[in-house]
Amino acid sequence: MGAGRSLHRHDDVIEAPLPPEADLWREDGYWRDRLIIDDLNHHAAVRPDQLAYIDQQRTITFAGVLAESDQIARALMALGVARGDSVALQLPNCIEFALLHLALVRIGAISTLITPMSRAREVQGMLRNGRVKWFVVADRLRGFDHAAMAVQLNAEIAPAHRFQTIVLGEPLPGQMGWREFLALGTQDRPTRDEIKARRPHPDEVAEIVFTSGTTSEAKGVLHTHNTLLAPQLAMAQSLAIGPGSMLHMASTVAHQTGFLNGIRLPIQIGGCCVLQDRWSGEVFAQLIAEHRIEVSSGSATFLLDLLRAAGLEQYDLSSLRVFRCGGGPIPIALVREAETRLPGLKVLRGWGQTENGVVTLSRLDDPIEIRAEYDGHVQPGMSLRIVDDKGVEVIDQREGRLQVRGAFQSPGYVNAPDMMQASTVDGWFDTGDLAMRHASGCIRISGRAKDIIIRGGENIPVSYVENVLFEDPRVLEAAVVGMADPRLGERACAFVITRGQATLTLESMREFLRTQGVASQYWPERLEVVASLPRTANGKVRKADLRERLRHCAT
Repeated sequence: MGAGRSLHRHDDVIEAPLPPEADLWREDGYWRDRLIIDDLNHHAAVRPDQLAYIDQQRTITFAGVLAESDQIARALMALGVARGDSVALQLPNCIEFALLHLALVRIGAISTLITPMSRAREVQGMLRNGRVKWFVVADRLRGFDHAAMAVQLNAEIAPAHRFQTIVLGEPLPGQMGWREFLALGTQDRPTRDEIKARRPHPDEVAEIVFTSGTTSEAKGVLHTHNTLLAPQLAMAQSLAIGPGSMLHMASTVAHQTGFLNGIRLPIQIGGCCVLQDRWSGEVFAQLIAEHRIEVSSGSATFLLDLLRAAGLEQYDLSSLRVFRCGGGPIPIALVREAETRLPGLKVLRGWGQTENGVVTLSRLDDPIEIRAEYDGHVQPGMSLRIVDDKGVEVIDQREGRLQVRGAFQSPGYVNAPDMMQASTVDGWFDTGDLAMRHASGCIRISGRAKDIIIRGGENIPVSYVENVLFEDPRVLEAAVVGMADPRLGERACAFVITRGQATLTLESMREFLRTQGVASQYWPERLEVVASLPRTANGKVRKADLRERLRHCAT
């Protein structure tokens, strides 16, 4: 299949355009035209009894993963899931998530990821835009009734977008329970040959994952089997991991960091991942000691919580050699403290996006001064450049807009064929971030042109929250900005002009957001009621001034 063409199957299929460089990436070995199930088949044959995943409920070997994902593939086909269909997963960090994804790959269907914290208002748009036909949810998670939300959504959504719900746990009327679903996979049909016939092409869409950016509605990022496999090949090389390596993931596996490094990476390398669902620094310390965890990934918040965990000294943490840090600012003092208190540890800083995985990463042999202050070198398979306001590449250490391209890059957004093109300049994807390059070649992210807040590694979609606040009859105008936080990196603060004599408190504002179905992680944690907002000459709110005001309040 040549470069520059789209994949066409039937009218309802979600397609991914092939980039002009596709043949080059194949020749250079970054696209290997393999599927992750090829790695699963290999490791199940070579190391069948080795553990592949550990969660809070059970463990499973590679042979077990192969057998159970095969059963789920049969059940999905028996249910009517066709090649190219979109199946949404809104599940905690659990083994079933991995089994479902691998089964969907096997039958050529698409894994559409929805984070557990997403609520009705956001989920409805994701289900609609992702053309979801089946929705797999936990019955209840952290006190929230996901099964009931699915019932509500199916009643409210347009008939053309209705879906069937599969519940991990106790289903409600009209939904299918997990046991009933699995029973479909014990029948004689479909046969193994029928399953093999559903094998997708590596350039077909494998994943839709939603990202919060500057728009009011989350964007559905498309990834193919090749663009998902490529970044993890580079990751395995950079982290020096392979068969038998013990990994850990506490970030939600329903977003790209957790998905790539918690679900897919252990299968690609023949390692094992400990999936931690409920975050606790002390529990993380226990898991390191119990399972001899070598590598973990997450925001700086996770590393800070580990260092502050009660009784940390009683655990043997000597196996932990890498913590890959990303998802927002990382205090330099935290890197130094971590490596002082855990002498065998190296903290690696990295940068990437949902659209392209991990693009830059520290090297294991980088001196601490570089690892502590810079966001790493470009990964094999990707290229980057920094340009000024006129689009001219900056060759010295000045700040500019960061642009990337390469084998990890998403081919586009679902239902928005022109959106990726609008963000691409001469073949370079404009990330919206600002960066500068060190003499060694590594980069430092110096700011964000995009209007987002990163709270503990999770993006808060500012425009979305502001739009919801405008629906509050008490609010005349609202501007949401980030304020520095020593643990989470940033928290959200809302500057609000109220209507007339209306009274608004932080509590009443958050209650309104709750009634509108906004996830609690998006709620502002500080409210400033003001008479006016600073503006530019063309009337745009000067958010830099608001951030500066917050900095002065903190000092």
